[in-house]
Amino acid sequence: MAKETGAKDWQVKLHSVIYESETKAGKAFDVALLFFILASIVVVMLDSVDGLNARFGRIFFILEWVFTGIFTVEYILRLISIRRPHKYIFSFLGVIDLLAIIPSYLSVFFVGAQSLLVLRALRLLRIFRIFRLVHFLSEMRFLSVAIGNSLRKISIFILFVLTCVVILGSVIYLVEDDSAGFTSIPQSVYWAIVTITTVGYGDVAPATPLGKFIASFIMLLGYGIIAVPTGIVTTEMAQAYKSKGRANNACPNCGKEGHDMDARFCKFCGEKL
Repeated sequence: MAKETGAKDWQVKLHSVIYESETKAGKAFDVALLFFILASIVVVMLDSVDGLNARFGRIFFILEWVFTGIFTVEYILRLISIRRPHKYIFSFLGVIDLLAIIPSYLSVFFVGAQSLLVLRALRLLRIFRIFRLVHFLSEMRFLSVAIGNSLRKISIFILFVLTCVVILGSVIYLVEDDSAGFTSIPQSVYWAIVTITTVGYGDVAPATPLGKFIASFIMLLGYGIIAVPTGIVTTEMAQAYKSKGRANNACPNCGKEGHDMDARFCKFCGEKL
């Protein structure tokens, strides 16, 4: 019984250091982690420069594996410091942490895979929690909720826009000839997409008066449709705004954050906070 309690106390202490940034030890751990993340990103970027790689390639190689070893140990510690490791493994930050170490091991079998180590830059998202930037963290969370809720409506809207560009591209193909660049329906649809999004590369352009009229209509339509997805996301943001006001503490059981300020139990696994 004493051994179980001791093991549990050890796990709780490790959890407070790794997952919590309110304590001095926890903040020191997170700041050191940020330093290693930044240093590893700089090394990967410098290693991609041919001149530096020729002179310091061996040093860069060693440093990359040192950072990979540090991040691997950190990942393992995160797994053993919570009672339900799979909750962390499949969480957003858990996937990012895994992606930060996989490329080094893949480079043993696949040449060039180490360039994917720049994915470690995603780990800098932890800075919002480490330095108690709760305001920015909550804004990011509520924005992601709003965008997620908007995906179904926006996908339907995009399907409607794709239908429009296929029809308008087919019409402009009938109106214009090959000399203007409209050599096929796919080429004409490409022109319609470029035009309706107001990008306008200029590589293909109508020459006839009717073609220019259709192009003008598509341009005006492009400006008009910008307001539709904006309105959808804005509405969902207003709905998501009501769910703001989340705490920044991590659950000792599953490691997830985003609980209510007055929450006493984790809303994901039910463990006491």
